[in-house]
Amino acid sequence: MPSTIQDTVFKEPTGGILALTYLAGALLLFSQYGYYAIITNSAPRFVLFLGAGFGLSGLAESLPSPQRRGAGVLRLAAVIVLIGLLSALAFAPEFLRL
Repeated sequence: MPSTIQDTVFKEPTGGILALTYLAGALLLFSQYGYYAIITNSAPRFVLFLGAGFGLSGLAESLPSPQRRGAGVLRLAAVIVLIGLLSALAFAPEFLRL
């Protein structure tokens, strides 16, 4: 019996609009970080984690169909980055400050 994690993480990349959405979200978050860094000289660091998570997910979904393992590794990396953000926020709430 295959596991649910294996079915969801190591499935074929969907590509198309989902990959474009994730990559556009990552670009938007990195642009926001750059804007705040230039204009206010202080940027929220958590935006980098969100951008990295979205970017890794977008790369995973944009891979060709036969590369299920590579997409799975990128999806796991995205989950690890986002869980790292949640743990950083739990143990260091000042991480949200500008």
